[in-house]
Amino acid sequence: MMTDWYQKAIDALQLNGLCPRSQEAYVRAVRMLVEFTGKTPDEIGEPELQQYFLHRKNQDRWSPNTMRICYCGIRHFFVHVLRRDWHTLQLIRAENERRLPAVLSREEVAALLAHVHTSHNQAFLTTVYSCGLRLQEALFLEVSDIDSQRHMIHVHRGKGAKDRFVPLPESTLRHLRRHWASHRHPRLLFPAQGRSGGGAATADAPMAKSSVQGAFRQAKREAGILKKNVSVHTLRHAYATHLLEAGVNLRVIQQYLGHAQIETTLVYLHLTHTGQKDAYARINSLMEGL
Repeated sequence: MMTDWYQKAIDALQLNGLCPRSQEAYVRAVRMLVEFTGKTPDEIGEPELQQYFLHRKNQDRWSPNTMRICYCGIRHFFVHVLRRDWHTLQLIRAENERRLPAVLSREEVAALLAHVHTSHNQAFLTTVYSCGLRLQEALFLEVSDIDSQRHMIHVHRGKGAKDRFVPLPESTLRHLRRHWASHRHPRLLFPAQGRSGGGAATADAPMAKSSVQGAFRQAKREAGILKKNVSVHTLRHAYATHLLEAGVNLRVIQQYLGHAQIETTLVYLHLTHTGQKDAYARINSLMEGL
């Protein structure tokens, strides 16, 4: 019975055009509800659904972001698969979480990359930072995505299934060429290494996300970086902040990051002090003589 509901959920999500990662998160939200109640979804009533949401929020103290995924996944399933027209499904809203992301200085990024001991992980993390990529986007890069003549990378199906082009620095291109020469896979830029470390040339999948994250955590420890909530994704935040500090226009940064809304990119204004250092002197000069 659960297999039937699971497949119905997947079908509805695919028809709705959600990306595979969102599909996985939404289905997991429904599965957790089923495991909590011990009932199949069609047996769950509105009062039980209310109690489930309240339990996760007040007893388990799920974060606003986790609650948002919980609400969205369950709402999508009950509305589009079970056709429930419940007031609770219209009422639920997750709190807005206004946390600023952690960001690394250029010196910290350099120190971290210097402590990555394997060449494939160093090439990968260097590309993530210098091109502002999401972890998943970088993992699935293909040789054909590299436009060496124009010094651009074609990112296919980024978040929201959107394509974009991002600048490829000359130093990163040289790094990628050295890395590709070490495995010469006909398609994948970052193929899985295999247990022996020699299976990259014939791999049918990219490197494992967990192995990249493990290499990042080790490098962070060895570099002595003690900041909280620092992950591979922090390199993308650092990229955006460093571009802003270098004077790159915010709209251009939005384009490179693939943000649909400029409001998402505006958060990086809070992560940089550039422009504030001489603000007082400029204001003083402007107001002189009033």
